[in-house]
Amino acid sequence: MKRLILSTESGADLPEELAEKHNVQVVPMHVIMDGQDYFDGTLPVTDIYEYYERTKTIPSTTSTNSHEYLEFFTKIKDDFPDCIIIHIGYTSKASSSFQNAIIAAEELNDIYLIDALNVTGGLTAIVMYAVNLLENEPLIEPVRLVEKIESKIPKSKLAFVPGSLEFLRAGGRVSNLAYLGGALLKIKPRIELIDGKLVSTKKYRGKMEAVSEKLIRDYLNQYDIDRGQLYLIYSIGLDETIKQRMDEIVKESGFKNVKWIQAGAMISTHAGPGGIGIAGLEV
Repeated sequence: MKRLILSTESGADLPEELAEKHNVQVVPMHVIMDGQDYFDGTLPVTDIYEYYERTKTIPSTTSTNSHEYLEFFTKIKDDFPDCIIIHIGYTSKASSSFQNAIIAAEELNDIYLIDALNVTGGLTAIVMYAVNLLENEPLIEPVRLVEKIESKIPKSKLAFVPGSLEFLRAGGRVSNLAYLGGALLKIKPRIELIDGKLVSTKKYRGKMEAVSEKLIRDYLNQYDIDRGQLYLIYSIGLDETIKQRMDEIVKESGFKNVKWIQAGAMISTHAGPGGIGIAGLEV
């Protein structure tokens, strides 16, 4: 039977140690700053924050193009001859990356493409579900594996609160009026992936210490999340005491396998410093 290889994009923020341990292939997306094109993952996130402080604009981000996908898929096939690729992609509702993967795959055989309709920890949750499936059922048929992964996509729930609204405003994600009102009232939006799109679903008021706890408790009350895996996402700048408190809350709630994920350059460009998020799969 042909070997099954999983792949995804850097916008999943899949920790490098997990990618290496489980042989998940990751293709980089792009961050463009000061006229220079950087692969996501090669640019320190702090450089993005420094760029914003200097210019009051955020870098631009671009998807992996079809030529890069073709090279990426071809290299996987060269490294793992006669393999079948299962690619779990960044939401098509927020990037052209998945469409570019479709274009590249037209020139190759034995590739299945799955639009995860999610990003960062929400995408990682789906990728790691696929990893566990494949490790528990190494002889699973590709079509059956794809069916199982696709069935979990609606159950992947991601919610996050940015550390400030400045980066969302700079990227056109919120209006100036919403930004000013939020800044004056210390309101922070809760943002979720709904049908693959970023949607503000709730507003919190107060300091991040209180807001982060409200976010976690509301999320756990709203969704019946599988206690077997949970992902906590943070962007650089989040206070360590907040992370410690989040650990306490989720462990008190019965989660056995909690993994912290640092938002990479792609996500941090839009979310800014000091943000907090949570992702998991509904049972």
